[in-house]
Amino acid sequence: MSIITISRGSYSKGKEIAEKVAEKLNYECISRDILIEASEHFNISKVKLIRAIHDAPSVLNRFTHGRERYIAYICEALLEHVEKDNVVYHGLAGHFFLQGVPHVLKIRITADLDNRVRNEAERENITHDEARKILVKDDQERRNWAITLYGMDPWDSRIYDMTIHIGFVTVDDAVNLILQTVKLPCFQRTDESQRKLQDLLLAARVQAVFPNEKVLAKDGVVIVKVEAPLIFEKRVADEIMQKIDKIQGVKEIRVNVMPTFESD
Repeated sequence: MSIITISRGSYSKGKEIAEKVAEKLNYECISRDILIEASEHFNISKVKLIRAIHDAPSVLNRFTHGRERYIAYICEALLEHVEKDNVVYHGLAGHFFLQGVPHVLKIRITADLDNRVRNEAERENITHDEARKILVKDDQERRNWAITLYGMDPWDSRIYDMTIHIGFVTVDDAVNLILQTVKLPCFQRTDESQRKLQDLLLAARVQAVFPNEKVLAKDGVVIVKVEAPLIFEKRVADEIMQKIDKIQGVKEIRVNVMPTFESD
């Protein structure tokens, strides 16, 4: 039982590969479905949230702690889906949130720009020059989005277990490579790797309630670090503990209030 994340660019065949791998393994295949759940938290349409990905993270600045809230909601929604394993996720962010979980196979799919341009031009009935400009812009915007939100470059091969370039290697070749790799012992779920995933999920659930605070979780123990004026220390701690106590999986709560001092 494993989790597979596939990071892909537009027209790189990543979606097709993900769907074929999921079908072969009888796994759930998910992608932008996660955005629907996140958009409900923001009370904005899925279309607007997807548009924000292609434009810039600036749309999130309209909301209080917009960047932090977006990351918290996306992370919680994704981890809720993958907790039971047997999932192929393709799209943005999956590999960022699941770093450090051993039974996650993280794949990056790339393809020749010329081939992508040709596919885009045919699909949209535009010239090759127009298609190239669109794809180059889209690639850069996706990269900027990831760096701005998550602090990680999606073009950095070090965050993946495998990078597959589609060209001489076909889609079916890529599918077979992934199917063989995911069988390796290092990508099988263990009690330890499952605990790491559950710790991430519990932290994400709490982070979604307190998106602007530092949250850690381990074996059901949740630690929240928050800054507050010294005179409000007890009240802030009590309010946080009351909200967290209702969250599934919480066994113990520790609130570390770091005092701040009001200026004269």
